[in-house]
Amino acid sequence: MTSCSKIIPRGQGLAPVLVKRAASVELDWDVRQKSRFDATDSLGRQLGVFLPRGTLVRGGDVLLAEDGSMVRVIAAPQAVLRITACASHGSPFDLTRAAYHLGNRHVPIELKPDHLKIEPDHVLADMLRAMHLIVNEAEEAFEPEGGAYSSGGHGHGHDHGKHAHSHAPGAAAASETVPHVHGPGCNHGHDHGHAHEAKPVAIQVHPHKPHSH
Repeated sequence: MTSCSKIIPRGQGLAPVLVKRAASVELDWDVRQKSRFDATDSLGRQLGVFLPRGTLVRGGDVLLAEDGSMVRVIAAPQAVLRITACASHGSPFDLTRAAYHLGNRHVPIELKPDHLKIEPDHVLADMLRAMHLIVNEAEEAFEPEGGAYSSGGHGHGHDHGKHAHSHAPGAAAASETVPHVHGPGCNHGHDHGHAHEAKPVAIQVHPHKPHSH
């Protein structure tokens, strides 16, 4: 068995030609949401995947095998419910309402601009149809949202570079004690590089003298 313990999200940084030539493995969502599983790639090799806990494997990710080879992950088509708005009896806003109610039930949902996808559930299908939504069975790849705080939800990650936002404990307190200095690169529209400091202003008070007539 070939062990895979590293993953490259979406194959970032790899030459497309190398990714295209790599072996592949088709996995449905039930398997890809696990961090440890066995699979068989397109070369017939038995893979033992051991990833950090909480990792979600997405279609397009690349697994690195212990021998240095790469395995491209393909999201396998599976049974899903495809939910769309009904133009005759509703509006596109109904999809937002549906996502809200499904989220309250902790249902994995794939969000698209014009439809939603969930795993088959006849009770939920009846609820959605009662909300004037169109629900159809389909065989498609399923890539549900990983959650805003999911460590493996890299499909929607943002690279803020040097402008990354710090949410670590104590970050707010630190920002209160360190004064903000307007420098050349602060992008506030100032062309000066010095800090603003409050300087004491001397005020001269002249005593009032009555006018002599």
